[in-house]
Amino acid sequence: MAGFHGVFPYLVSPTDPDGRIRTEVLGRLCDDLIKSGVHGLTPLGSTGEFAYLDREQRLAVVRATIEAANGRVPVVAGVASTSTADAVTQAKAYQQLGANGILAILEAYFPLKDAQIESYFRAIADAVDIPVVIYTNPQFQRSDLTLDVVARLAEHPRIKYIKDASTNTGRLLSIMNRAAATSSACSQHPRIFPPR
Repeated sequence: MAGFHGVFPYLVSPTDPDGRIRTEVLGRLCDDLIKSGVHGLTPLGSTGEFAYLDREQRLAVVRATIEAANGRVPVVAGVASTSTADAVTQAKAYQQLGANGILAILEAYFPLKDAQIESYFRAIADAVDIPVVIYTNPQFQRSDLTLDVVARLAEHPRIKYIKDASTNTGRLLSIMNRAAATSSACSQHPRIFPPR
């Protein structure tokens, strides 16, 4: 599938009172969004209640989204965890279901050092054969991606995009300039998914 571009909305994760994913509701939402002209779908993004869903619920959300998309648009599934091993397991599972990409979100209870943050994202990208979007939202996360970390991650062959929700346009420009400078040694540099 060609590179990601355009609008990739984060999807809500509809549940019934017993916590079962309402796959028919999610399927209709996906169909409506695709008919409205979106360029891709992102289940388990920051509006997808990912922090409150268990493993089976998350799998159901991703599976239902992939089935509803039916190849019409790419599906970039959100992976979020406080554990690198769990994040890797999620990413592999979503690729096996047919996701076209991974949106990697770092959940951190304690602040992390740059090396730990970089290791988390690299482990996810190393575990799959599909593009990875790294996601940073400094307003809600204990640890942020510095320009140095972004530049190093941009050298990874599968980390091709960044979703920066900082709302700081100067930061976005700095990331773009830094990634472009780094890309002289790389075939591609990350494209920006701007804040929503």
